[in-house]
Amino acid sequence: MIEQRLITSRIGKIDPFLIENVLDLNGYEMFKKALKMDRLDIIDEIEKSKLRGRGGAGFPVSIKLIALAKEKDFLKYLICNADEGEPGNFKDRYLMENDPHQILEGMLIAAYATHATKGYIYIRGEFDHAISIMKNALKEMKSHHLLGDNILDTKFSFDIEIRSGAGSYVCGEEFALLESIEGKAGRTRVKPPFPTSKGLFDKPTLINNVETFATIPVILKIGGQAYSEIGTPSSTGTKLISLSGNIKNKGVFEIPFGISIRDVIKKLGGGVPGNRKIKMVQLGGACGPMIPEYMLDMIIDFERFEEFESKTGAGAIIVIDDRFDMFDLLVRISEFFAHESCGKCTPCREGNFQLINTLKKFQNKEATEKDLVSLESQARVMHQTSLCGLGQTAPTAIISTLHFFRWEYINRIEHSLTKEVS
Repeated sequence: MIEQRLITSRIGKIDPFLIENVLDLNGYEMFKKALKMDRLDIIDEIEKSKLRGRGGAGFPVSIKLIALAKEKDFLKYLICNADEGEPGNFKDRYLMENDPHQILEGMLIAAYATHATKGYIYIRGEFDHAISIMKNALKEMKSHHLLGDNILDTKFSFDIEIRSGAGSYVCGEEFALLESIEGKAGRTRVKPPFPTSKGLFDKPTLINNVETFATIPVILKIGGQAYSEIGTPSSTGTKLISLSGNIKNKGVFEIPFGISIRDVIKKLGGGVPGNRKIKMVQLGGACGPMIPEYMLDMIIDFERFEEFESKTGAGAIIVIDDRFDMFDLLVRISEFFAHESCGKCTPCREGNFQLINTLKKFQNKEATEKDLVSLESQARVMHQTSLCGLGQTAPTAIISTLHFFRWEYINRIEHSLTKEVS
């Protein structure tokens, strides 16, 4: 099997509602180890690991930790972004529902290393089960003196509070998330300043994804150098993959970076039901690119994905077989982003509706060459000028299909010309 279970090693062996199960399997031992270490040594281990953020952007985690640690403000915040609203992604919810303490231990270690004083977990409002599990986990932590004042009879004090969103996709973007926690409308901010210098309530703030925090205890356990030797030079360690679509075995799998997309689909997913042909695969979720079948031997790696202007995203792989019309999918994706746009900036607010109108011409086989030029221009303008990640990535699927499946656009134009002649 190509799985390598590091952050998911306890899943299936514990009851997520019972902290005693976790403690029996050495839960919080790495936090206890961290309490005896110099704070900078903890960050040094994470720097050696070359850990990059697992929420989508892939930013080096150690840089954020160092930036927060250097801030002299008495109040510093730590935020776990669990607002998993990207269609096709469900690995964060899987972690919260099956081993919440893996995440919480990572938050404690990061808080201690950076002198953070208060933590928040921002969970998507629809995740009722995950919220109940996380609330129970925090209650159990307090009963075991793992949260609050003078944790485990040390001078370290830290508490965590859960906040839930009201279903807004844009609140997964870190600046909109900050606004939401502060009780404001979930809309992004103009940047800089960045959160590590001026974040929540204008105080230094570190924001990381669920999976990112869950990885920190593993790094302390095996050492930063050993962790860096897993995966590839540019993408170290393991990655949680949300596998869905036209696939036999849907679910979450933990793999080392460097495994090919085809191996994930065949060896873990079991292939496409009925031996149907794969038409395309969407990577990262609704905001990700759609690639053709011949590219499936590409390895999962930050650097490799960036070669075609993409990112690994949060790790979704959505398999689409040959029964589906590409334009039906693109219209649905654009309608989703139009619905979720906060409306703050013009390129995103107006651009998504323009994309829908143009795509529907291709969907209905009424498009012209002018529509093709217009669609490409609209998508590029949105990508380059939108204020936040929603608008910047909303046209990614369109841009990728214009490159990899351009012949489908040409066929629709030719079909519409034939209709006009007849």
